[in-house]
Amino acid sequence: MSMRASAARYAKALFDVASTESTPEQAERELTAFADLVRAHAELQSTLLNPAVPAVAKRAVVQHLLERLGSSAPVRKLLVLLAERGRLELLPDLVEVFHERVMEHQKVVSAEITTPAPLTPDRLAQLQQRLSTATGRRVTVTTKVDEALIGGMVTRIGGTVYDGSVATQLAALRQRLAESR
Repeated sequence: MSMRASAARYAKALFDVASTESTPEQAERELTAFADLVRAHAELQSTLLNPAVPAVAKRAVVQHLLERLGSSAPVRKLLVLLAERGRLELLPDLVEVFHERVMEHQKVVSAEITTPAPLTPDRLAQLQQRLSTATGRRVTVTTKVDEALIGGMVTRIGGTVYDGSVATQLAALRQRLAESR
């Protein structure tokens, strides 16, 4: 089983428990805070991921950190379980998958808009509103600039890409002209 699939199973379990015992949003904040702490300290990260370090020692370190962070019971139980099972390498995927579950729960979708020039705040707000109307969900937008697009934009929502760039339209026109010869 892939690491992402394993992380998804743990994320589902945490989401289900957090939905009844606290809130998924709180669990996400706590899970992210712990992951950020581990990521920020190389020595801590290498200790927790080192298979030579006994599970008992990892468990003690994780429990101590979670107490200091004031984490809720569902997050504490899951992270201690991961430490006991030597599965803390799943933490980055777990955070990502759990975030996706929370976004789905909140009916929020992420969109990435790529344009040849930076968008004005007004234009960005208009696009965000149109995407919200089209998807029936609240949309969070990130933007990128790619001058190679020439004009138009490319919008990615989840796994779907809407390419309205001039560069793509020119390439399609070039292809049609080449085929008609």
